[in-house]
Amino acid sequence: MNDQPTPMMAQYLAIREANPGALLFYRMGDFYEMFFEDAVQAAAALDIALTKRGTHAGQPIPMCGVPVHAAESYLLALIRKGFRVAIAEQMEDPAEAKKRGSKSVVARDVVRLVTPGTLTEESLLEARRNNFLAAFATVRDEGALAWVDISTGAFQVMDCPLLRLAPELARLAPRELLAVEGAALDDLIADTGAALTSLHPGAFDSATGARRLCDLYGVETLDGFGGFGRAELSAMGAIVDYLQMTQKGKRPLMRPPVRERVGGAMQIDAATRRNLEITQALSGGREGSLIAAIDRTVTAAGARLLERRISAPSRDLSLIHARQDAVASLVDDARLAADLRAALARVPDMDRALSRLALDRGGPRDLAAMRAGLTQGAAIAARLADESPALLRDAAGDLTGHDALIDLLDDALVAEPPLLVRDGGFVAPGHDEDLDQTRRLRDEGRGVIASMQADYAAKAGVGSLKIKHNNVLGYFIETTAAHAQRMLAPPLSDLFIHRQTTANQIRFTTVELSELETRILNARDRALEIERGIFDRLRAAVLDRAALIGQAARGLAEIDLATAFADIATGEGWSRPRVDDSRAFVIEAGRHPVVERALKRKSESFVANDCDLTSGSTPAIWLLTGPNMAGKSTFLRQNALIALLAQAGAFVPARAAHIGMVSQLFSRVGAADDLARGRSTFMVEMVETAAILNQADDHALVILDEIGRGTATWDGLSIAWAVMEHLHAVNRCRALFATHYHEMTALSARLDGVENATVAVREWEGDVIFLHEVRKGAADRSYGVQVARLAGLPGSVVDRAREVLDALESGEREGAARPAALIDDLPLFRAVHSAPVKPADSRLDARIRDIHPDRLTPREALDLIYELKALTGETA
Repeated sequence: MNDQPTPMMAQYLAIREANPGALLFYRMGDFYEMFFEDAVQAAAALDIALTKRGTHAGQPIPMCGVPVHAAESYLLALIRKGFRVAIAEQMEDPAEAKKRGSKSVVARDVVRLVTPGTLTEESLLEARRNNFLAAFATVRDEGALAWVDISTGAFQVMDCPLLRLAPELARLAPRELLAVEGAALDDLIADTGAALTSLHPGAFDSATGARRLCDLYGVETLDGFGGFGRAELSAMGAIVDYLQMTQKGKRPLMRPPVRERVGGAMQIDAATRRNLEITQALSGGREGSLIAAIDRTVTAAGARLLERRISAPSRDLSLIHARQDAVASLVDDARLAADLRAALARVPDMDRALSRLALDRGGPRDLAAMRAGLTQGAAIAARLADESPALLRDAAGDLTGHDALIDLLDDALVAEPPLLVRDGGFVAPGHDEDLDQTRRLRDEGRGVIASMQADYAAKAGVGSLKIKHNNVLGYFIETTAAHAQRMLAPPLSDLFIHRQTTANQIRFTTVELSELETRILNARDRALEIERGIFDRLRAAVLDRAALIGQAARGLAEIDLATAFADIATGEGWSRPRVDDSRAFVIEAGRHPVVERALKRKSESFVANDCDLTSGSTPAIWLLTGPNMAGKSTFLRQNALIALLAQAGAFVPARAAHIGMVSQLFSRVGAADDLARGRSTFMVEMVETAAILNQADDHALVILDEIGRGTATWDGLSIAWAVMEHLHAVNRCRALFATHYHEMTALSARLDGVENATVAVREWEGDVIFLHEVRKGAADRSYGVQVARLAGLPGSVVDRAREVLDALESGEREGAARPAALIDDLPLFRAVHSAPVKPADSRLDARIRDIHPDRLTPREALDLIYELKALTGETA
């Protein structure tokens, strides 16, 4: 048995060995094939057939494949399941390989490594979300985080000690994180969804990183981009190195790196983002989150900007005010806002089209996207007057100056070009004379031949002259033998070149016909070749202005977001908040945007509430009591979201709002186990609470819900009490503290700046009615038994709970030493309670059973009502 692999399999194994850790898509004609363990894994992940091909080491070789034309959908499935994929393409025509010998293997090589953080294809990306590739580096005691979206070119870096890594990753939500081999980051990124990729230490060398960056931007020094520390250079250099490896030498279009200022944005940790459901709902997915409720953007770039804006609300007052001014101007001019939104709706995703063109993965539609985007940009700029707010004015300035490129693209491209260059037909008629002639030959060859035949017949004076074609001679001119003498003599012999004589016909050609034949036979390929050349020239013209086009794309996104904020402000009755650097926090008639949206779908109204946490130098804390289901958590969250929206530059869901700058936003709401890390619900609660108490400063806004509920009553009360005192004495921040421990309401008399508030309810005939109104004061009870009844607990359980509650409350009023003694005096829950108890029939029940409604006269019905009313009073 010969165990030597075939030449093709030897090539496959060599390429596979050079690309460890990735599935290999091995191009074979119209399919990408996978073999061995790659095939086994891919077949299971893609739910496709696993077959066999030949043998290796005496064993059948597993094999599966996917069509090249449908490869992107399979790539998306693999990437989402955590795979990396190496794409090995045929680097030559099979005919070229055959010239080296009949058994020669077509040259193949990996042209790209597809990973979660390096996607550029439209079908592989979420249009309305960034796709970040991040890198974390440490140099001595410094840490830095860099991130890039190669689909848009955005490249940023910041100082980031290890303690800040988890919150920053939660903000950015990168698809992939690069780290040096051996870095213990698994726990830090567990909640981010990022794939961790380890690189060798050389990839993170800061000096080498600086050289990589200089080569990327074609500069001698990075001083023109700003001063970067060694850790920042290390992180950025690792990204550049990784992109060179995955893109196989093709350079993505990356804007110069921007250093993000530490402290420039509101600090929000991962737990708070999760609890507030800023960009993702607790149930998973976008629906039910803040961004889903407020997103009125009409462009993909605007939607991505919205997510970045609410993920990192600004702490720069001048920037916040500039954004608010832009929104306010559009709220005041509804006609302008509507016109801008109509124009923006026709703007394609220029950023991502530009990135594909830079990586040579673009097509005619990406060029058309440039044309449409810049054309709409010019129209939008013309609608914005000089007196527009500065933000809109600056954005409009980036939209002008592209007339020459627009004219070039408009002249060169058809209205609706195909997706791929190889499809052809994207160059407009009249743009290139050579292409037009070639297309005429390709599309109208018979007509050209017919015209030439008529011309030759007239010149020869032979009406029966024909131009024909066969596989041996190709195109030829044919006359009957009767005309041979005339055709072979001057002057016709100077034009017609003799080729063949038969018994009845004589055949000729001409120089013109030979040239035409070659052109007709090659017209299709020639037309595609000409179009490829035109595409390359247009692509180069676009890339020459890539920086300016990128600015235009960002300007359009900024205008889109401003109009989106104006649209929701106008449509939902939101108001402009006053934001300053004070410690004020006053909300009049505030609402929760997500809950209000859900209620509107059910034609229900939201009950608005005020909140005032304003204080001078003292803390300002509201201690909120009230029953479950009354709306405490909603009230807590809505005030946090209002602060977030205000500093994002949006209007807010309130009648009025005054927000003193919030430096940090912390939320401890809800409870869940973290089984993967071996943490109970209570441990998770304590870890998140500890993070708040250790980090919150006096400009923070903290919302806490039910601290201490995960342990024994007295332990929980003690912890909650101590946490409240710490917030007051040490953190000295603004806070909303919801609790069921009514004993804590006594703290308002002992701590300056602590006020009691409660969510109002009413009790009627044993049921609790939630009013959802927050008022000053303290709740006297939790109404837990009533809520349990609403939840559907068996009536016997609810009745028993009332008995126990009455005993406990009675004992408490009478000063009993311990609840256990009271419980000992209660009869045990009887077994009969475990099954429904059928009560004895009352006189009322018996009377109702005897009634036949259809037989009653109006007078009898009236008398019956009085009778039943009397019986009801008797049974009560």
